[in-house]
Amino acid sequence: MKNIILIGMPGAGKSTVGVVLAKKLGYAFMDADLVIQAREGKLLHEIISEQGVEGFWQVEEEVNESILTERTVIATGGSAVYGDRAMTHYKGIGKVVYLALPLEDIRERLGDLDERGVTLREGQDLAALYEERIPLYEKYADITINCGKMSIREVVEKIVTLTGCMVRE
Repeated sequence: MKNIILIGMPGAGKSTVGVVLAKKLGYAFMDADLVIQAREGKLLHEIISEQGVEGFWQVEEEVNESILTERTVIATGGSAVYGDRAMTHYKGIGKVVYLALPLEDIRERLGDLDERGVTLREGQDLAALYEERIPLYEKYADITINCGKMSIREVVEKIVTLTGCMVRE
């Protein structure tokens, strides 16, 4: 297995699950949002504020499609699925795992959407964003895990089982 790429809504647990999964597998961990921030020298919400939602998505796609790594768990930003080239790239370098969570769970986990760097269009609310993205997550996912009511450890075990990755003991 080359890489495991985690996709899903903001607050779905991609970064948290990713770190635990990487430790379990002996893989590296990469948070694509942090790579974007490092490249741009700005926080996500600052990039969105300065370049707009579409400008941010362009930066995000460029960063995502430039990632070349092996034996790495990559936690993507929730909006990564808007970049078809990037998602095609990810599918070529690993297994894409969608961490699915009900809207109410997402709503509970998220604090300030602007501070989190959530890309909402003018007049769009979280429910509309959720409905817009679900088909994209499903389109690109090799594996979907319904994470509602599951602990982090249970999600990690399910990913290991479904991807067939070898765990280093």
